[in-house]
Amino acid sequence: MEGFLGRYSIYVYAILRIVSGFVFMLHGTQKFFGYPPSPPGRGGGSLDALMTVGAGIELIGGLLIMIGLFASIAAFISSGMMAVAYFMAHQPQGLWPPTNGGDAAVLYCFIFLYIAARGSGVWSVDSLFRGSGIQANSAN
Repeated sequence: MEGFLGRYSIYVYAILRIVSGFVFMLHGTQKFFGYPPSPPGRGGGSLDALMTVGAGIELIGGLLIMIGLFASIAAFISSGMMAVAYFMAHQPQGLWPPTNGGDAAVLYCFIFLYIAARGSGVWSVDSLFRGSGIQANSAN
């Protein structure tokens, strides 16, 4: 049985890809450019080498996911980065994501894994190169 928004699933997926890529990209701009500004007491300061790589993946990967250009590759790399971020920064502070602050890392990891498996879909740069992309990506 198809959900009540089933006929719009390719468009809802595109919105998921665009919004999650945009918000992920904002984490990179926040680290590199200080915008949007971090809340008081969080973030800021200089980036070490590992944080610089992570911020670059957030900025470039988020942009590619958002516009749908090589989104599968960008999402796969971003998913892996979020898994590493979770196990390095959050999991040592406690077992469960709600108690260790790792909710976003876990969600990004699995959303990006899904995008890596499904591809760019409609409303993407990749679909412009393929044609409309609606028929090729309408299967769930």
